[in-house]
This record gives sequence, C-alpha cells and structure tokens, in this order.
Amino acid sequence: MDLLQNNFSTFLQGFGYTLLSSIIALVASMILGTFFAILQILPQKWVQKIGNIYVQVFRNIPLLIITFFFLVVAKLIPMNGFTAGTIALSLYTSAFIAETVRAGILSVNSGQMEGARANGLSFWQAMQHIVLPQAFKIALPSLGNQFINLVKNSSILAFVGGLDLMYQGNMVAANTFDTFGTYIIVALFYLVITLPLSYYMQHLERKLKHAA
Repeated sequence: MDLLQNNFSTFLQGFGYTLLSSIIALVASMILGTFFAILQILPQKWVQKIGNIYVQVFRNIPLLIITFFFLVVAKLIPMNGFTAGTIALSLYTSAFIAETVRAGILSVNSGQMEGARANGLSFWQAMQHIVLPQAFKIALPSLGNQFINLVKNSSILAFVGGLDLMYQGNMVAANTFDTFGTYIIVALFYLVITLPLSYYMQHLERKLKHAA
C-alpha cells in the first residue's frame, strides 16, 4: 500500500499516457485498417496488391522492430518516444484490423453491394452506408479482441521512453527495488482499462444480436 501511495502520481502519469496512446492508436488503426481492408477487396489487382503488401508487412514484423524503426526515424525528425511508439502501435494494429474488417466485408452478401449500386449509389457510398455497418457488426468480437490487445501492446512505449505505465513502473521498480509489488500495481492499472473495455464489447455484442 505504501508503494502505491508514495508513487501514485508517477503511476497515474503513466496511466494517462497509456490511455492517451491507446485512444489515438485505436482511432488511427481503425481508420487505416478499414481503408486497407477495402483496398484488398477492390477489383483492381494492383490496388489489392498494395493492400496485401501493407497488411503482410506489418502483420509479420514484430511490434518491437517497428517501434525501434520509428525510434531511429525520431532521430531524423522532431518526434518523441511517445509519438514514435504510438505510430508504431497504430500501424501494427491496423494490419490485424484490416484482416478482421476484410473478413467481415466478405461475409456480407454480395447482393447488398449490387443492390446499392443498382439504386444509384457509388461504390464508396454503398460501402459506407450498406456494407461496412454490417461488416463491423459481424467482426465486432474480433475487433474487441484487437482493441484489448492494443492496450496491452501499448507497453511497447516503455522501450522508447514513451512515459507510459510500463515505463513509469520500470522507474519505480528501479528506485524502490520492489519489483514484484510494482508490477502488480502496473497490472492492476492495465485492468482498469481492459476489463471495462472487455465488458463493454460483450454488452455491445449482445445488444446488436438482440437488435438483429
């Protein structure tokens, strides 16, 4: 208890940075992931290839390597560890979201798109108003898992001085020599984010099922 009381402001600062990085990466990865998911199902082969290359590259390179790459880039342009880590986290997660959303799109009956186009909607209008809402609903359980993984993966910021929860935990452990107690507290702070998110995604999934 003394460990938490004496270092509460440090843990709270790390918690704030972790939460901020997770929110930014969540929004960015959803936008990027959805965009590259759509690229992969377009009829133009060269466009599909761009989408496939993006997804395969970022899915198959460890997040730590991507983060270190942006740390090197940070030495060339003004960018702190928090920004470098958040960009890496966004790109890495977006590749998994792209595959999840793509699977959701392909699960929607093709007649939905054909009917929308026959009624005068453009491809992008039909995708936005008809296909994607259904695709997100189908992909919701997998998307929820990706969001939770994103929060846990945000600990990668600790390796680039991102001031996140894990980074602050490392500092507290180094100063107090109480490694076990420190990381128990860090784990509890992560649960403050991930458990409500998990319960909310389950609630949303049940709500959508009942509305169907």
